[in-house]
Order: sequence, then C-alpha cells, then structure tokens
Amino acid sequence: MTAIRHLLQNVLGHIAFSLRWLIYIVPMAAVVGSACAFFLWGLEQVTHWRFEHPWLLYFLPLAGVAVGLLYHYYGRSAEGGNNLIMDQIHEPGGGVPRRMAPLVLFGTLVTHLFGGSAGREGTAVQMGGSIASAFCRWYRLDASSVRILLMAGIAAGFGAVFGTPLAGAVFALEVLMIGRIEYEALLPAFIAAVAGDWTCHAWGIGHTHYHIDFLASNAAPSAFFHLDPKLLLKVVVASAAFGMASTAFSELSHRLSALFKRLVPYGPWRPAVGGLVVIGLFFLVGTSDYLGLGVSSPDPRAVTIVSFFQSPEIHYWSWFWKIIFTAVTLSAGFKGGEVTPLFYIGAALGNALAGIMGAPTDLFAALGFVAIFAGASNTPLACTLMGVELFGATHVIYIATACFLAYLFSGHSGIYLSQRIAVPKTGPGTLPPEISLRHARELLTSSRAQSASDQREPRK
Repeated sequence: MTAIRHLLQNVLGHIAFSLRWLIYIVPMAAVVGSACAFFLWGLEQVTHWRFEHPWLLYFLPLAGVAVGLLYHYYGRSAEGGNNLIMDQIHEPGGGVPRRMAPLVLFGTLVTHLFGGSAGREGTAVQMGGSIASAFCRWYRLDASSVRILLMAGIAAGFGAVFGTPLAGAVFALEVLMIGRIEYEALLPAFIAAVAGDWTCHAWGIGHTHYHIDFLASNAAPSAFFHLDPKLLLKVVVASAAFGMASTAFSELSHRLSALFKRLVPYGPWRPAVGGLVVIGLFFLVGTSDYLGLGVSSPDPRAVTIVSFFQSPEIHYWSWFWKIIFTAVTLSAGFKGGEVTPLFYIGAALGNALAGIMGAPTDLFAALGFVAIFAGASNTPLACTLMGVELFGATHVIYIATACFLAYLFSGHSGIYLSQRIAVPKTGPGTLPPEISLRHARELLTSSRAQSASDQREPRK
C-alpha cells in the first residue's frame, strides 16, 4: 500500500506541475502569439510599401537616427536585446523591461520599411522575453520559475514567428548553453511554443512554404527515408562550408559592431552611418535583392530564398553579398534579427555548392537554410527539427548531418554573445567552466595579442 500511495502522490504531483504551468503559460503564450501575428502582418505591409516605393531606401540613414534616438533616450537596458534575456535566464536580476517589446517591434518595422537587411527572430524572441517578464511580475514568481517562464517566452516567440513549434521549444532550451539542454523547462517551453504558434495562426497569419522536389514523387517507404552514400559525402563537404560561413557572419558582425562603436561614439549616429554604407552597397551591386528579408519578391527575376529552391539558375555570390548587407545593417544598430538573413545566406550558399558539386539544388538550398543557422546559433537539434517541420522527414539524415557538422565547424563562435559554453565542442581545452562566448572571444583576443607580442620580442 505504501508503494501505491507513493506512486499516486508522484502522479498527482506531476499533474499538479503540468496544470500549474498550463495556467501560467497559455495566457502568456497567447499574448506573445498575438504580438507575433501583428508583427508579421506589419512586416508584410511595410515590405509591400518598400517594393512599391524603392526610393524609401534613401531615407534609411534618417530612419536609423530616429530609432537610435528612441533607444538612446528610452531604451536603456532594452538595448541588450536577446543577450539581455539570456543573461536574465542565467542570473535572474532586474528582469526584462516591458518597453523592450514595443521598442523592438517599432524599430524592426522601420528597418524593413526603409530597406535594412535584417530578420524577424530577434524581434519575436525579445517580444516573447519582454512579455514573459511582465507575466513573471504579475505572477510574483521565484527566481527558478522566472527562468522557466522566460524560456517559455522565447519558445512562444520563436515558434509563432516561424511556424515551427517543435523547433521553437527546443531552441529555447538549447540556445542558452552550448552542449547542454535545459530540460527543466521542456514541458513549459513546448506548451508555450504550441500555444504561441496556434494563436498566431488563429489570427489568420500564414508562413512561407518551401518545397523540395528531389524524391518528392517516390513511393513509400523511400519517400520517408533516403540515404545515398555519394550524396551524403557531398552533404558532408557542404556542411563544413556552412559551418565556416556561419562563423564568418558571426565574427564579421561582432567586429563591425566594435568598429562602429569606436568610430562613432555617439550611439544614435551609428545607424545613420550604417544606412549610408547600405545605400553605397546597393549602388555597388546594382540590385535591391539583398535588402529587407529577402524571402520573396513581386519581381520574378529577383534573387530570393524562394528562388533558391525553385530556379534552376545557380547564384554563386548571393550568399556573400547578403552577409555583407546584413552585418552592416545590424552592427550599425538597426533592429531586427539575424535568422531570416541566415536562412537566405544558407539557401544561397547551398544553391552555389549544388552547382559546383552537381547535387540537387533544392535539397542543398534546404540544408544550407537550416545548417548555417545551426552553426551561428549553436542549436543543432532545434535546427534539425526545424528542417523536418519545414521540409518533411524524407531527408532527415541529410538535414541532421548538415546541422551537426555545421555546428562543429562553426567553433566557439556565434551570434549570441551571452550564450555560455557548458561542454566545449572539441574536448575540455583551457576554457573556464560555463564561460560566455563574449568572454571566450576576449580571452582568445588577449591570447593572440600576447602571442604576437612574444613573437616581436627579440631573443636574448
């Protein structure tokens, strides 16, 4: 009887735990999903206006100053963005300010209206974290519960904005620590991601559909699983390139950000300078294909993410130019996210590598789409799930190979500097335990400077 009583107590405890988080999370996720729905609707509107009025690009520097001044006078800690949310999850303190949500929403819409090359994940995650933090205050949660609800807010925002709830749930748990998943928030994050995505769809907001024609007509069982050793070898080679490209994007973004801060000490002027550089790049390449999201375009000749899947034409350098446009836009202080541009960069690089190696173009575009994000965000499991949610399970071995190897080849770099290294990718090394990427980069820079100094020192 004692064992049965103990079993019943455990079952009742699990039920109570699940119901508690269900009550806490569903209202929060519904608000986040609604905010993401409004954001996606607004993003579609401003993108449409920009296509109709291409001259808006010439006001990008002025728009950047307006957003810069807004953050300078009213943003304060909200300027920390995604990194602030991660810091609050690692070490709960002052919380995420409520003003972060409206500020990043407005700033991102302005960026896209005037042609800045940015994404939407950063906005969704910051709105999710800001709204979740507000609910934490209303619920008066303890520090441990605050961590969980903030992770759930990230999951709700990510799942809603991309229409990938499974990936959103795992992303929220995986992005905090390299090499470790925060399983304590597994159920809350899953509930939040599903509720946020469902709410976004309930508002009538849809997402872009991508399709891989390679093997699409095959009958079962091969339609659900495929493995060709020769093709797999090509995927391995491409995956290394995806990982190195993600490192190039991350490092260029961080270095440009430091350069802007050094050359333009007054924050609100940085987007103005960045806007002028973007306009100069536009004239240099002679096309608007690398402005904005880059998902689709009313011009059938435009190079977009969708075109990398559909067009037989190979675009060898689109990935390079999208890296430059995006790194300049975000490093200068414009608002948005890195993920959708990373999708573009990955699909473009996959398209180019497919042409070089004689591989299926749409398959390699899909692999690059998720793999470069896996390398840049250090979230290979979430990106593998995203690949399955977006493209189906037929190519899951290729998707997993691309994401896992891109994660490995990206090294200890990434777009989120507050991310911590729980388990180094290539052995224990000399890194202190749970060091952030920001501090790891500082240690590496200091080590390189010391090594250079030692080499310059004359021998005695």
